[in-house]
Formats: sequence, C-alpha cells, structure tokens
Amino acid sequence: MTQETKTELELPSGRYYYGTGRRKEAVARVRIYEGTGQIMVNGRPYQQKFTRNMHQIKIRMPLEVAEATGKFDVYAKIKGGGVSAWADALAHGTARALLVFDEGLRSQLRKAGLLTRDARVKERMKPGLKRARKAPQYTKR
Repeated sequence: MTQETKTELELPSGRYYYGTGRRKEAVARVRIYEGTGQIMVNGRPYQQKFTRNMHQIKIRMPLEVAEATGKFDVYAKIKGGGVSAWADALAHGTARALLVFDEGLRSQLRKAGLLTRDARVKERMKPGLKRARKAPQYTKR
C-alpha cells in the first residue's frame, strides 16, 4: 500500500508581509509578496474557492483601497468556518499584511472597515432551551 504525501504549497522566495485575519471560526494566515496580483487560497486560485461575486469583491477590497491591485501576490492558508467567514477573514488578514508593508495605509483601511475584527460569533446553547434562545412552548395547563 503506497502512502500519498501531501505536497506543500509552493511559495515564492523573498520578502513577504504577514497578517492574520479572523471571522467567526475561520482563521486566515496571509502572506503578501511583491508580484503581479494573483490571489491563492490553500494552493488554488481564489476564484475556485469563492464562486460568488460578492465574496470575490470582498477579497479584492483591501488591495483596491490601498491602490495595490497589481503590485502584490496574496497567498493564504485558511482553516475553520464556512465560505463567507473565509472571505471576511481573508480580507482582514490582507489588510493587516498591507499595514505591515506601509503604516501610512492605516487611515484608508480603517475608513473602509477592513481593520476591525468582526467579533460576532455563534451564541452558545443554554440548558433547557431548544437553541441558543428558543424556549419550549409554554403551556398553562
């Protein structure tokens, strides 16, 4: 029986800028390299992972706000959560990486709302309830 080895993502060599983005349960570890503008997520082009146009716009937004669309290649590894959380985490991580590259972009990225971590997460189950808040129907008799 042959054992398949998982090939590691081929990253370009050289200087990179790092940022971590989070949303719900998703965590994106983002590296940006100076390059041509390609965006790779878990070793694949981002259009394969994010088929909705809304998500693709969200992912490109930090680069557009910083006017760096064709200047950087974005490589991200994302774990946890769903597709929408992935898109938000990737945008957050890219914005933080751009901030490491140039601190002067802070006001633009802040104004666009890309540096604020969206702290909304799923509420925990409470004892005696059906879901986090839904209670069983009340019966008087």
